[in-house]
Amino acid sequence: MNMTSGFLEKLLARLDRVAPGDVQEYLLRLVREKGFFERVFEALEEGVIICDEQGHINFINRAACRLFGVEAAGATGKMLGEVVRGLDWGLLTHGRKAAMSRDLEIFYPENRYLNFYLSPIADDEEASAGVPGYVLLLRDITQSRKLTEEMIESERMNALTLMAAGVAHEIGNPLNSLNIHLQLLERKLKKADKDVYVKVKEQVEVARGEVQRLHFIIEQFLGAIRPTRPNFELTDVNKTLESAVNFLAPELKDRGIQTRLQLSTEIPLLRLDGNQIKQTFYNLIKNACQAMGQGGNLLIRSELTDYEVRIQFSDNGKGMSADTVGQIFEPYFTTKKTGTGLGMLIVRRIVRDHGGELSVESEEGVGTTVTIHLPRTARSMRFLGPSEPGEGVKADEGGVIDV
Repeated sequence: MNMTSGFLEKLLARLDRVAPGDVQEYLLRLVREKGFFERVFEALEEGVIICDEQGHINFINRAACRLFGVEAAGATGKMLGEVVRGLDWGLLTHGRKAAMSRDLEIFYPENRYLNFYLSPIADDEEASAGVPGYVLLLRDITQSRKLTEEMIESERMNALTLMAAGVAHEIGNPLNSLNIHLQLLERKLKKADKDVYVKVKEQVEVARGEVQRLHFIIEQFLGAIRPTRPNFELTDVNKTLESAVNFLAPELKDRGIQTRLQLSTEIPLLRLDGNQIKQTFYNLIKNACQAMGQGGNLLIRSELTDYEVRIQFSDNGKGMSADTVGQIFEPYFTTKKTGTGLGMLIVRRIVRDHGGELSVESEEGVGTTVTIHLPRTARSMRFLGPSEPGEGVKADEGGVIDV
C-alpha cells in the first residue's frame, strides 16, 4: 500500500546502519501490520477508502463496497470519482492539508445519506513536502437523518394544525351566517311573491349547495391535518379507489383525461380509516390532473406483495426535477399558481398513520408515479433473521376499467 512508502524510503535510507537480521524483522513486521490493519478495516461497519494523492483507490473495505455497490477487486486502482459518481476529487483535495467532513447523498445501489470524513495521511515532515495519500471514512446516517426529518415534520404539523384550526374557525363563522340568511331569504321570498321565488329558487339552492360544499371541504381539511387517531375498519381498497375515481369522474372527463384502473383481485380487506384513505386518493388524483392539464393518461394500479399492498398513481404530465421531488413534502411548497403546498404533506401523514409509506418517482417531460405502500397486517413486532429475503410480487391484475 502506498501509505507505507514514506516509511520504506526512510528505512532504505538507513540500511547501512541496520543489521541484516533487523531488516528481515522490519519487513516481516510491515507485512504483519498490513494484514492486521486490513482485517481491522474489514471488520468495521463504517466504510474505509484509502487513496493516493491523485485519488486512485489503494484500499476499500467491505462496508464501503456495500454502500457503493462495487467489488473491491474492481474498484482498487480506479479513481474515486469513478466509484462515487459525481465526486470531484480535485475540488475536494485542492490545496487541502487538513481534514474535512461533509454529508453526501447517493442514489446507487439505493438512495442513502452518508457522512464522509476525508483526512490526509501525513506526519509533520511529510506535510511540508506534500500529501502522500488520504483516508476517507464513511458513515451511514440515513436512519438518523430520517428521524430528524420526522421530528421537524411533526413540529411543523403541530404549528400548521394550530394555524389551520384558527383559519377554519374564521371561515366557518361567515359560512354559518350565510347559510342562515339564505334560509331566511328563501322563506321571505315564498311569502312575498311566489313567481319571483320560482325564478330565483334555483340560484338560492345553488348558493346553499356551495356553502355546504365549503363546509365539507373545511371538515375534510381539518380531519386530514389534525393528528387524530384513525378509525380503523376492514376496508376494500379497490372499492375505495373506484369510489374516489367515480367522485372525480366529471372533472376527469372535463379535462379530457383517460383514466384506467388495473386492480389486483387478490388484495385482502385491510384495517384502514376509509375516509382518510379516500382523502389521499382524492389529493393524488387531483395532483395528477393538474400536472397533465388538458388531456393525458392516468393509470391507477393496486398490487399485492408478500408484505404489503401497493397503490400506484401514474400520469404522463410534465413531471418534476429531482430537486422538486425532494421538496414536495415541505409545508407551503407548491409548483401550482393557486396551490396551498399542504396536499402531499397531508397525504404522507395519513399514510404513515396507517403504518405505511409514500414514494415518488418523477422525470421532467415524462410524468410522475406516486406509490402508497400499506402493510398487509398491522405492524406490532417481528423477529429479524440474519438477512431479509427479497420481496416477491404477486402481480395478479384484474380487469381494466375505463372511466
